[in-house]
Amino acid sequence: MAVPLDTLTRPATAPGMLPGRLAALPPEVPLDMPVQDLRARPPRARRPDTAPRGMAWRRLFVFGAAILLTIFGTREMALVLDVTTPLTPGVVVLVLFVPLFAWIALSFVSSLCGAVSTALGGGRGLGIDPEAPLPALTGRTALLMPVYNEDPRRVLAGLEAMEAALREAGAADAFDIFILSDTTDPDAWAREEDAFLALRARAGERARIFYRRRAKNTDRKAGNIADWVRRFGGAYPQFLILDADSVMSAEALIRLAAAMEAHPGVGLIQSLPVIVNGRSLFARMQQFAGRLYGPVIAHGIAFWHGAEGNYWGHNAMIRTAAFAEAAGLPHLPGRKPFGGTIMSHDFVEAALMRRQGWAIHFIPALQGSYEESPPALSDLAIRDRRWCQGNLQHMAVLPTRGLHPVSRSHLLVGIGSYITAPLWLLFLLAGVLLALQARFVLPVYFPQGPALFPNWPVVDPVRAKWVFIGTMGLLLVPKLLAWGAMLLNGPWRRGHGGGLRALVSMVVETVLAGLLAPVTMLTQSVDVFSILRGRDSGWSAQTRDDGSLPMGQVARLYWRHTAFGLAFGVAAFLVSPYLAAWMSPVVVGLALAIPLAAWTAKRGAGQGLRRAGLLLIPEERDPPSILSRTLALRAEWEALAPEGEALARLRADPALLSAHRAMLPPPGPARPNALDASLVMGRARVAAAGSAEEALAALTRAEKAALLADPAGLDALLALPVR
Repeated sequence: MAVPLDTLTRPATAPGMLPGRLAALPPEVPLDMPVQDLRARPPRARRPDTAPRGMAWRRLFVFGAAILLTIFGTREMALVLDVTTPLTPGVVVLVLFVPLFAWIALSFVSSLCGAVSTALGGGRGLGIDPEAPLPALTGRTALLMPVYNEDPRRVLAGLEAMEAALREAGAADAFDIFILSDTTDPDAWAREEDAFLALRARAGERARIFYRRRAKNTDRKAGNIADWVRRFGGAYPQFLILDADSVMSAEALIRLAAAMEAHPGVGLIQSLPVIVNGRSLFARMQQFAGRLYGPVIAHGIAFWHGAEGNYWGHNAMIRTAAFAEAAGLPHLPGRKPFGGTIMSHDFVEAALMRRQGWAIHFIPALQGSYEESPPALSDLAIRDRRWCQGNLQHMAVLPTRGLHPVSRSHLLVGIGSYITAPLWLLFLLAGVLLALQARFVLPVYFPQGPALFPNWPVVDPVRAKWVFIGTMGLLLVPKLLAWGAMLLNGPWRRGHGGGLRALVSMVVETVLAGLLAPVTMLTQSVDVFSILRGRDSGWSAQTRDDGSLPMGQVARLYWRHTAFGLAFGVAAFLVSPYLAAWMSPVVVGLALAIPLAAWTAKRGAGQGLRRAGLLLIPEERDPPSILSRTLALRAEWEALAPEGEALARLRADPALLSAHRAMLPPPGPARPNALDASLVMGRARVAAAGSAEEALAALTRAEKAALLADPAGLDALLALPVR
C-alpha cells in the first residue's frame, strides 16, 4: 500500500502522481524563538486595539459579585457553626468552606453573564460572522498535528477529511498540513510512515502534506511545536495546532485565518471545541454536558476575558511571529515534578504572549471545532494526573514579572481546579470529625477561669439547611440557565431531543456526575498529594476509542475508593442517621465506585440511552459534513496501515523502506561527548545476535528506535537472517 518513493523525490510521469519534486518536508525557513526569562521585567505591554469596551466594569461586576456572595455565604456558615473566636472548633471547617464557596460563586456569576450573552447573541468579536460569506485569504496557514504513539489511522482520517473540505471550499492552497511525530514506539513509527505515504496518494497531486519525526522528544509537545517554529515558522504567518482527536470544518479554519490576517495585533484566537463521537455512557455524559452547558460557560468567560483570553492547547489560530517572540518556554528550576519542562504549556504560552502586548481572544460563537472525550473514568484519571502536575507547576510561573492580572487569574484557576479536590475532601473530613467530637466527647461547658455564662456548643440546623440549598443553587442554576437558553434556540432544542428530553437528560447527567464527583475528588486528592511528594506523572498516549476494562482491573483501580466511602458512611451514621442521609451522595458515589466506573465505560449503556433519545447533542441528529466525512474515512482507514512489527514491515515493502531512509534526518556533526547509549547498546545486541528474531527479542524499545533512525544500524538489522 505504500507510495513509491519516486512520488516524493522525482518528477512524476504517471497519472495521479505529483508533478515536480515533493519531499517529506518543505524547505526550511527558520524563525528565531528565544527562551523567555520569567524573572526579567518586559517592556510595558500595549493595550490591544481589539480589546472590547468596558472590560474594567465587566471584571469588577464578575469578581465583585463573587466576593459579595462569598462574604454572605461565609457569614451564614459562621452562624451555622457558631464560630465566634479563632479557637472555636468549627473554625477549621469555616476556613475550608471559604475557598470552596468562592470557587462556586465565581463560576455562578460568570455563567450568569454567559446566559445573558448567549441570549443577546454575543460571543463573536474580531468581525467573525458565521453567517457571512467565506472571506478570501492572502497568506499561508500551517495545520500542525502533533502525534505521540497514536493510531495513525484515526489521526490521518481526520486530516484527510479536513484537506478535502478545504479543497471543496477553494482554500486548500492556503493551508499546509504537517504531521509532527514525537512517537517513541518503533512499530508505531513505521505505521505512521506507511499511513503518511498512503495519505499523500489519497489526497491527490496538489495536496501539501508533510511529515517529520523527532528522534529526541525534547520538552514534549511544547518542544515539538517549538522545533517546527524554529525550522519552518518563517514561511507561515499563522498556524493552528490540532489534537489527535480533533477536527475542524473548512469554514472555521478559513474564518480564523481571515480574522488573524485582518487584526495584526492579535496573537491567538481560541475556538470552542465541541465534544463529539462519544459512544460509552461516560463519553456521552461528557459530550452532553459540554454541548448543553458549554456555550453558556464559554460565553461567560469570553464576557470578562476580553483580549486577555486563555489557550487550551489545540483548535486555536496562532500568529507565528507572536508565538516565536513571546512563547519560548524556559525550564523551571528544581527537580520534577515541579521543575524541568513546563507540562501544561498552553496557559503559560498565552500569558507570555499577552505579556508582550499580543491580544488573546476567545470566540465561542464560532462553530465547526470538534474534539473527543476519554471513553472512561479511568482514562480521564490518567489524563488528569498529567494535567494535575502541569497545573500545580504553574505555582512556579505565578511570580513571573509583567503578567497581566487576568493571565494570572487563568493560572490560579488551573491550580484551583485541582487544589479544590483535596480541600473538599478535608472539608468533609473536618465536618464529620467535628460532629464526632460533639457526639462522643464530653463538652466543656465552663472553661477554666471565671466565666459568667456557659459555653454551649451550638449548631443551627435550619440555617445549615439554607446554606446547603443556596450552595446547591449556585451549582445547579447555571445548568437551568443553559437549558433555558437552549429552549430559545429552535435548532439547538431539536438537536437535544426537545425540551422535555433535554431536561430528563440533564437530570440523568447531573445524578451520574454527582455520584462520580466524589470518586474524582478522591482520585485528584491522591494525585495532588503524590505530586507534592515528588512523583512525576510521565507522558503516556491517551486512549481514544474503547475504555472498557475487565471487572478485576476496575476493582484494583477503585477498591480504595469503595473502602473509604464505606468507612466514611459508618462514621457519619455513628454521629446521626440524619448526618448519614446528608452525606449519602458522597458515600453512595464512593461505595459504588467500582460498578459505576465499569458501567459508565460500556458502549451498550451509552447507546441504550441514545436509542431512548437521552443525552443527545445536535451533532448527532444532524451531523456536520466534516464529522460525517471523518467517520466514513475512519472506516476506510481501518484497512490501511495495519498493526505490525516495524522491521518486518520495512522488509516486506521496499518502497516504504526507501521512503523511510529518505525521511531520516541527515547526521549531525560528530561530538565527542554526545554518545547515544541506546544506539550503542542496540548495535552491540545486533552484532551478538544470530538472527533477526534473536535481535528483536533482545532489543529494548528505545534501542530498536535508535537503530531504525540510524542508517548503519538499520542496515545491520536488515542484514540479519530471518528464520
